[in-house]
Amino acid sequence: MEREGVKLLGHWASPYALRVKWALNLKGIEYEYHEEDLPNKSSLLLHSNPVHKKIPVLIHKGKPIAESLVILEYIDEVWKQNSLLPDDPYERAQARFWAKFADEKCVPAIMNTFSKIGEEQEKSAKEARENLKTLESGLNGKCCFGVEKIGFTDIAAAWIGCWGRIVEEIVNIKLIDEDTMPVLSAWFKYVLENPILKECVPPYQKLLEHNKSFHKILLAAAST
Repeated sequence: MEREGVKLLGHWASPYALRVKWALNLKGIEYEYHEEDLPNKSSLLLHSNPVHKKIPVLIHKGKPIAESLVILEYIDEVWKQNSLLPDDPYERAQARFWAKFADEKCVPAIMNTFSKIGEEQEKSAKEARENLKTLESGLNGKCCFGVEKIGFTDIAAAWIGCWGRIVEEIVNIKLIDEDTMPVLSAWFKYVLENPILKECVPPYQKLLEHNKSFHKILLAAAST
């Protein structure tokens, strides 16, 4: 498929940039990828996202779109093939709800488990497990949120299955329990093993080492 002037500004270790790659690849959209050096952000990034100055940014026909969930909806509206959001308005609302729940409830609790120590860390881990269990309820026993195929919520949230495991390994705290969250665990595996999506995910060991270094920086900052 023709590129149509599509460029993605991202970073290899960003799950939010990964979301956008997943959406583009599932829809078969060719694009030019630009890897950002986050400590030295490019003028293109700063110009394209002057409000937050963050990745990812999708540039389509010279026009920039920021914020990964907004980008996902834009992609789905512009390129109709392999739709991410369901046709039914209620189901679309549900997809948006669970994607937002993952971002606003699951991710912060997991991140706090990663960055805190002591009682704060234990509290965050408990909150993360509770929120992940709630996220599981949204599946209603299905293999994915997209019902018949991988869709918007799956793309928005399934990366937690990889990054969550990395957090578990670094801080030695269990967050995703296959015994108490069997449907959620099966969902992570189902989505992350999809060949189109799997090829976009960075090597686990590379991600692990990157996040180990990030963890040391966070702990050092917390102790000063």
